[in-house]
Amino acid sequence: MDPRFEGRIALVTGASRGIGRALALALGAAGAHVIALSRTAGALEELDDEIRAAGGAAATLVPVDLKDMPALDRLGLSIHERWGRLDILVGNAGVLGPLSPIGHIDPKVFDEVMAVNVTANWRLIRSLDPLLRQSEAGRAVFLSSTASQRSRPYWGLYATSKLALEMIVRTYAAETAHTPIKANLVNPGAMRTKMRAQAMPGEDPATLPPPEDVAAPILDLLAPECTVSGVLYDHPSRSLKAFQPPATLA
Repeated sequence: MDPRFEGRIALVTGASRGIGRALALALGAAGAHVIALSRTAGALEELDDEIRAAGGAAATLVPVDLKDMPALDRLGLSIHERWGRLDILVGNAGVLGPLSPIGHIDPKVFDEVMAVNVTANWRLIRSLDPLLRQSEAGRAVFLSSTASQRSRPYWGLYATSKLALEMIVRTYAAETAHTPIKANLVNPGAMRTKMRAQAMPGEDPATLPPPEDVAAPILDLLAPECTVSGVLYDHPSRSLKAFQPPATLA
């Protein structure tokens, strides 16, 4: 158990695998009650078993497709009725989409990637912000990517979605600057995940760090004593990067 997280209510999206699973396990083992979201019910049940085996309490399992926006609205109501607050929000779930020339992307696929990577996170903020405000130390972390800072051929859809997410989170951080909420971003870098294997099929996964490698620094951003907001933690460089707005608006 970690006294920083004991009794805290933590929601994690994409909790059944990869970084989301590592964070859900770490939070559960630390004493938080985990609300775990994923499309796969069976994988969530396995996660619950592992959290209990690590000494944590039973998780609340929510099998849901993040493209079901009304379900995300109902989620906020359900959490309000049961706990009256939310202490931690981790927006981890994301999809890569096709690596393709911009002009070749099917409109339906474009909309699906933006729905999961951008719109769902906005809807989560919209649904859960009132609950985070009820916490004495509401914390929100969203997973971004190095792709958002690079103009690489064929990565336009994924990169655009992550850049849009970063602006949403930084705006949210600015709007909650005078509240107990702290909202930040994380660039985990190359990790041994299914998405990385999809993007780099010829890469040896054994050369990459496991998702658990980034869990500890993310927990620091989720802890009540975290004082930074609106920054990006860049895991490859182990550094915090602040957003620098332009001096004037054109």
